[in-house]
Amino acid sequence: MKTINGFFKVLIVISVLTVVSGATQLVKPDFVLNIISGETTATSTHFFAIVGMFMVLFGGAMLHALLSKKHHPVVVLWAALQKLGAFAAVGLGVLNAIFSPLALLVAGFDLLSGILFIIYWLSIKES
Repeated sequence: MKTINGFFKVLIVISVLTVVSGATQLVKPDFVLNIISGETTATSTHFFAIVGMFMVLFGGAMLHALLSKKHHPVVVLWAALQKLGAFAAVGLGVLNAIFSPLALLVAGFDLLSGILFIIYWLSIKES
């Protein structure tokens, strides 16, 4: 049985925020693109919505794994890799002037989330 402590609660909050922000991006990609000063074309909003869908899926999978009675290290590992990949992608978007520097807050959140997920994965991978 899993123990629910402060660290674990942080992982749950991150997962919920990933689902909520992904759903927002899925439904209103132009809204999110405007916040980070991204170009809003039919193509960019379409692909940004697809990214939002994957955020919902990975955030939901991570939340499901966290709330399950047993550990799911494979899910946690892949959710961590998604977060680290998102960090790299958003960071490159800022570096290439696709997004404003404000998007670095998103990248930082993804980096921190990925690191925390890796720490959790390391603690459960042998279970």
